[in-house]
Amino acid sequence: MLDPDTVIDEDRIVGRDQQLDDIITYLRPILQSNRPPNMLLYGPSGTGKSLIINAVCEQVSDLATAQDIRFGVVQINCQTIKSHDRAVYRLVENAAAEAGVAAEIPESGISTDQKLRRFYELLSEYFDSVIIILDEVDLLVGRQRDPNDEPAYSKLLYQLSRASQLGRIEGDISVAALTNDPRFMENLDGRAESSFNPQDVVFPDYDANQLQAILDRRRDAYRDDVLADGIIPLSSAFAAQDHGDARKAIDLFRKAGELADRQGEGTVREEHVRDAQKEAERDRTLTQMQGLSTQKKLSLYATAIVPVYSNRNLNAVPSTVAFRVYQYIADLLDADQKSRDSYLRYMTEAETYNFVTSEKRGRGYGSGVHKEYTFVDDPSVVAETLQEDIRLEEIENNEELIESVVNAQINDFFEGN
Repeated sequence: MLDPDTVIDEDRIVGRDQQLDDIITYLRPILQSNRPPNMLLYGPSGTGKSLIINAVCEQVSDLATAQDIRFGVVQINCQTIKSHDRAVYRLVENAAAEAGVAAEIPESGISTDQKLRRFYELLSEYFDSVIIILDEVDLLVGRQRDPNDEPAYSKLLYQLSRASQLGRIEGDISVAALTNDPRFMENLDGRAESSFNPQDVVFPDYDANQLQAILDRRRDAYRDDVLADGIIPLSSAFAAQDHGDARKAIDLFRKAGELADRQGEGTVREEHVRDAQKEAERDRTLTQMQGLSTQKKLSLYATAIVPVYSNRNLNAVPSTVAFRVYQYIADLLDADQKSRDSYLRYMTEAETYNFVTSEKRGRGYGSGVHKEYTFVDDPSVVAETLQEDIRLEEIENNEELIESVVNAQINDFFEGN
């Protein structure tokens, strides 16, 4: 119940009535032995695209079975598929599994066309109607040797959407492409765009009330009286701040319970939710930091500790202050001390990783312009995560001194001492 990818009953689905109605309408022709249209489901991560299409397909499958219609669902997630050939083979594997038979072809050693023919054979032999779900389809780029090369998803969509028309399969085939990219169709080859020609189903972000309702309908994953008051509203509020992602709301709800369990607590309280949120931010930050050089980490760390150690309530970090703190930290660690331009360049890169946002600010006539950085996540989490880096361990022994340096630089900046 607390796995965000679990297909749940329709009565647990929240805030997606229009999307449910649309997809039901588009798939209804299957029950009349007609071909349904292709579909494009798009919206940010965690907005219910996979959940809704799978829930409707389950209903259609039950109704089709009652009418002796052989309906199949063949689904692949394109996130880890690197090529068009691999995608076709994965379709063969999953179609065979759906039919309860062996794929009967090797993964390598035969052409993509041979794999595609086997896929069409499986569909023709075992299904009257089939829907092919391509989740995260925009990630199936393939090996493009030239920027103008057709992406793998464009070629695959063209082949699948033309299969019935060209007589490659005997039954009906429909393709549902799921993507986070609202401009996905602009990247298709003209032929693929024309043949795919989907019905659009848009999935907007969930708001805090919808996220709260989603969690409320999953609270029976916990025993009665285990959840303290405020757990669900707090979990949904955190997720609403993070682009209204239901997956993250459900993950946070689950992790809070796991934390309480690890601590031997009989009740899941607000502090467990807050700790779970910090843990999630730390995990996300660690993932994003992989591959950053030591100098980039030092620049980011120096910027993060300014609001952490400041005696003032700082909503944004002046680049002038952060750079001076960076110089002190680099000297403390006996690391190379880069120029102000290098520091600003590193922080611009931090923006591309979504660690910070920036804004240029002036301090009045003749005082020049500086940048101010605002952290996307809690700066204390960013600082703690970076401090765990082996090159930053020396900082732990000098925290009081660093705090005094930070506040001296802040006072100098704001008071002009």
